[in-house]
Amino acid sequence: MTARIGVVTFPGSLDDQDALRAVRLVGAEPVPLWHAHDGLDGIDALVLPGGFSYGDYLRCGAIARFAPLMGEVIRAAGQGLPVLGICNGFQVLCESHLLPGALVRNAGMRFTCRDQRLRIESNDTVWTSRYQRGQEITIVLKNGEGNYVADDETLARLEGEDRVIARYLDNPNGSANDIAGISNERGNVVGLMPHPEHNVDPLTGPNTDGAAFFASVMGYVSALV
Repeated sequence: MTARIGVVTFPGSLDDQDALRAVRLVGAEPVPLWHAHDGLDGIDALVLPGGFSYGDYLRCGAIARFAPLMGEVIRAAGQGLPVLGICNGFQVLCESHLLPGALVRNAGMRFTCRDQRLRIESNDTVWTSRYQRGQEITIVLKNGEGNYVADDETLARLEGEDRVIARYLDNPNGSANDIAGISNERGNVVGLMPHPEHNVDPLTGPNTDGAAFFASVMGYVSALV
């Protein structure tokens, strides 16, 4: 059975096609989902891609959180559906309260676009199991509101519960504790500010360090069959 991985397109999404291609390259079936759709079409996992959903009005992800499809996403995530939010998708997950904290303007108020070095801190999630703890990878980062913030109690809980899944090696945006990505308690919902979907093909390089995010969920879904 081939895993079916959905990718949601909101008005203003930019990286939905890249995410669909990454899904296809790891051998899964990519399933495009429109933000106004009323169901998840029997998918096995879901990606909320990067971009500027609804023009980033109010706050990044604040309007997308109320998209018709998001009610079903929140319900399914609570029942264990694997969900990966990338960049703007991470912001949507925080606005939806599927992940704690928030993403605000980068320190220095500058848009950042570069190959970013990360360290994988936890491989105990649906989306990171194909990595090794402490593994250093490089994937694309491009954001203006990638500065992760949370209160001290939340940060302590994330650290204590091993829910920081990736950390910047040279923090480009001021994120608390150098946090680049986090998970929920169950490990099925992950938010990541850098873009693994841009590092899945050696033809577009400079590496394929992002492919294991998609291969991880593929392995998880296959193991359930």
